[in-house]
Amino acid sequence: MAEGQAVVIDGRAVARDIREGLAERVRSLAPGSRLPGLAVIRVGDDPASEVYVRQKRRAAAGIGYHIEEHAMPASTSQAELLEKVAALNADAAIDGFLVQLPLPEGLDETEVIEAIDPAKDVDGFHPVNVGRLWSGLDGMVPCTPAGIMRLIATLGVDLTGKHAVVVGRSNIVGKPVAALLLREHATVTIAHSRTRDLPEVCRSADVLVVAVGRPRLIQGDWIKPGAVVIDVGINRLPDGSLVGDVDFEAARNRAGYITPVPGGVGPMTIALLLENTFRAYCAREGIPFTP
Repeated sequence: MAEGQAVVIDGRAVARDIREGLAERVRSLAPGSRLPGLAVIRVGDDPASEVYVRQKRRAAAGIGYHIEEHAMPASTSQAELLEKVAALNADAAIDGFLVQLPLPEGLDETEVIEAIDPAKDVDGFHPVNVGRLWSGLDGMVPCTPAGIMRLIATLGVDLTGKHAVVVGRSNIVGKPVAALLLREHATVTIAHSRTRDLPEVCRSADVLVVAVGRPRLIQGDWIKPGAVVIDVGINRLPDGSLVGDVDFEAARNRAGYITPVPGGVGPMTIALLLENTFRAYCAREGIPFTP
């Protein structure tokens, strides 16, 4: 593809299609059927967490799910939080739930995640689901990485033998998206802040996924002409504007496909959370599930 002709990937449209498909499945459930149930635990009053939870609640309600928000004060103890997790594990109305991160200081996120029933772990963070992902087995896949793969799938790009570079090694995005790319037979390099000659590593990528949380880190001349560029970063600048981890205007002149910020990966995360919930619902109800 010629320079200057990058296709901007519309994550909002793809996410909308997923939500509409799920809403249709809910409408087609047998009369009197239990609705898919999603719960969110939010501890404290972090403004960003409040926004994220509100978005999830609205999206779930909008497609007909049973949705619960359990808001707990910042003073919540580890034991109280674990008790709430245990209650949702046992709640027959809830197919999946998540604990909104980050938690207030003094609470052990790892212990909380490990207390969630892996079958209800719609965030895909439980060690059982992480292990199943890396072993190539079915399980809950983290929402953002799953959304990234769905966006790539819409392009019709065959990943077999392609060199995919993932910049970022978090458990939430970097590592799981690397595992998913391996499943599609890509050759995968995981790069990070200590990678030597990061620009040159990026230039070797047929597919470049960036999730580091540093505004416009990836420069336009770091992009291989024609590459697929997936920008996971959402960074707010002093003027209030949102930008990604990639210098979008420069990169779009070299990339073949590129996600915008906002409107790229972000909407996919909630869409895949809703899909994971429906997957969990189908498993509990004995209904066949296909994405």
